Amino acid sequence: MYKIAVAGTGYVGLVAGVCFAEVGHQVTCVDIDENKVNKMKQGNSPIYEADLEELMQKNYDARRIDYTTDYKSAYKDADAIFIGVGTPEQPDGSANLSYIATVARQIAESVEKDCLVVVKSTVPVGTNDKVEQFIQDFLVNDVRVEVASNPEFLAQGSAVHDTLYAERVVIGTESKWAEDILMGLYEPFHLPIVSVNRRSAEMIKYASNDFLALKISYMNDIANLCELVGADIQDVAKGMSYDERIGSKFLNAGIGYGGSCFPKDTKALENIARQNGYELKTVKAAIDVNQEQKTMLYKKARQRLITFSGLKVAVLGLTFKPGTDDLREAASLENVPLLLEQGADIYAFDPVGADNFAKVHPEGKNGKGSITYVSNVEEALKDANVCFIFTEWGEVKAVTPEAYKALMRTPLVYDGRNIYKVADMQEAGVEYHSIGRKPASREAVKESKSNGLQSIGS
Repeated sequence: MYKIAVAGTGYVGLVAGVCFAEVGHQVTCVDIDENKVNKMKQGNSPIYEADLEELMQKNYDARRIDYTTDYKSAYKDADAIFIGVGTPEQPDGSANLSYIATVARQIAESVEKDCLVVVKSTVPVGTNDKVEQFIQDFLVNDVRVEVASNPEFLAQGSAVHDTLYAERVVIGTESKWAEDILMGLYEPFHLPIVSVNRRSAEMIKYASNDFLALKISYMNDIANLCELVGADIQDVAKGMSYDERIGSKFLNAGIGYGGSCFPKDTKALENIARQNGYELKTVKAAIDVNQEQKTMLYKKARQRLITFSGLKVAVLGLTFKPGTDDLREAASLENVPLLLEQGADIYAFDPVGADNFAKVHPEGKNGKGSITYVSNVEEALKDANVCFIFTEWGEVKAVTPEAYKALMRTPLVYDGRNIYKVADMQEAGVEYHSIGRKPASREAVKESKSNGLQSIGS
């Protein structure tokens, strides 16, 4: 087993460290925040992620993992040092590599034995070459240090499972020595390993994420056309899914992708192409479609309603996807400010993301409108004039069509995740607008009422 240090305790670093400890390696996770470190020592995860706290506690009790702010002691005798710090997007779409540079210099000034530095952070192609040179420039002791690429392919909400049971592990190295160490590190996982050079590994990460983003934007584009020509995007997706060349995943239309990866990685790859004198037209189109898609429902509602001023607006879901408290690039961040600017009184529900959202939009008066955070869906819907669904949490999916009719003052629902069947909402007497499907018209809703299809409580 190897002695491992991990720089950074976010989604990438902390999950990697815990999973390496789970398979038997000795791991030390490094973070600059002492309060965060103390909480992790107590078994409290700084991020919301299924199964993570349980494994943190288990491996801390077994003394296979520890947490520290003392990077020198963590790095000096490590066999491998994984870098999992953030590479946030800069205004021009490029990746900010300052955090990686800081860690690289700390490593160079601390290592006292031969070690492999492994970059798990998503970085532009060629970055690992620069990191290796940067470390060599500042190296204090006469030891062998090489840099390898080992991009992550986890999905937030299932990150632990995606690491322990990955479809493949990609490693990028420039020597047999580095390759052997990485092979040894991953041997206990018993997973397929794709071994390539560093630049290919860096490109595999971007190419994979951007392909999925392309798939999502393509389906959203088709969904918008479906509405215009009278087709149903869910029927279209089902028909497509039987083709094994296409597959069944990432065919769900909605209000766009969000999170820490797809938005950042599409912009970064487009930026890389531009810097090399090449226009990556497909990726640029995915970015443009996604940006437009996020406010599609708001624009529909603006056409339907005279104003949002003084209306109670239920917002169901704030995070970019269920299973996480991450708000990065979430559709709610685009739509809520628009609603508040129009004077809406928002009642927002999210089972884990409300506290983070309140840091951006504090409870109470916000501009012309206001926002109140509620603990359950029913409270958000009670006497609401309109409802927006931004995240398909289980608690939201559990709400029946009849409940919208019974609870809302005006059963007008804009569903960004296509949770319900149009016919079910129509039968319940709900005016229902979704993505890529013919909406339940006001006339149809009135007809359903006259046919005695009103829900209980109506």
